[in-house]
Amino acid sequence: MDKGISKETAEVIFNNHHAYVFRIALFLTKSKALADDITQETFLQIFRKYHTYDARKPIEPWAYKITLNITRNTLRKQRWLSFTDQLPEHAANDDTEDIILRNEEEAILWEAVNSLTQKSKEVIVLHYYADMKLNDVAEILGIPLGTCKSRLNTALTRLNKYLTNTNFIMGGLEHE
Repeated sequence: MDKGISKETAEVIFNNHHAYVFRIALFLTKSKALADDITQETFLQIFRKYHTYDARKPIEPWAYKITLNITRNTLRKQRWLSFTDQLPEHAANDDTEDIILRNEEEAILWEAVNSLTQKSKEVIVLHYYADMKLNDVAEILGIPLGTCKSRLNTALTRLNKYLTNTNFIMGGLEHE
């Protein structure tokens, strides 16, 4: 840990945010093992960079931006390794989705979200799952608010088409 953060502060930050960081990473990667690695790396980065955090602002957007960046880098690395056939084999955890998705409708919605592009998936996960305002989502993604709204609209349109084809009613997915 950097000298800029006390052990007590680090514990509070970790205890308050580790489950949320893990779930965001899990939603974006669909891998419990990768989500564990991303969560660990995220908190190491948060503790290393804590001195750059503006304490006048909420910590969540800053922490989730770090999570998102580490997730993107991890996915990029995974794609590169799979292209070069140097990706180590790992056991698939078929129970991961069963743990998260408690009923059939959630499974269909999960499938629909996973059919989205990475950029669309990020906006959906941060806005609906992490319950962040679009201003915060735009800031985390480093994009203008208009682009964020456009990505959300595109994602919702694609989800609606996907879910219409499966006769699923999109309750609760209404954007601001």
